[in-house]
Amino acid sequence: MHLKIITHERLVFDEDVDEIYSRGTAGEFGVLPNHIPIMYALDIGVTKVVQNGQARYFATMGGVFQFKDNEAVILTAAAEDGNNIDTAKAQEEFERAKALLAEQNAEIDAKRAEAALARAMAKLQASLKG
Repeated sequence: MHLKIITHERLVFDEDVDEIYSRGTAGEFGVLPNHIPIMYALDIGVTKVVQNGQARYFATMGGVFQFKDNEAVILTAAAEDGNNIDTAKAQEEFERAKALLAEQNAEIDAKRAEAALARAMAKLQASLKG
């Protein structure tokens, strides 16, 4: 089956894969060849693809997953290949987001802080696995 991961700015991934695993807003899911057509709303998280027995990990920042006729497309606001993520920088972003959320300051938008934490966590997880 073929997978494309597309952001507003670029094509992040465009290759044949054997398996796809990601995180939808209703939980985690997996897709193998010849799966029935589906469409999921994606949550912020890590998308795992398996090619020839080797796993690759991508930090995906929400969006939509569509699968039909062994063609999969992820349309997302942002995505990064775990192999290209600087783990130290991702760890710093995670710590900053955690500290911001812990401040409990009335001026802080809790939803924005939680989203920043989720994005940083996804990048960190993808970088450590990749």
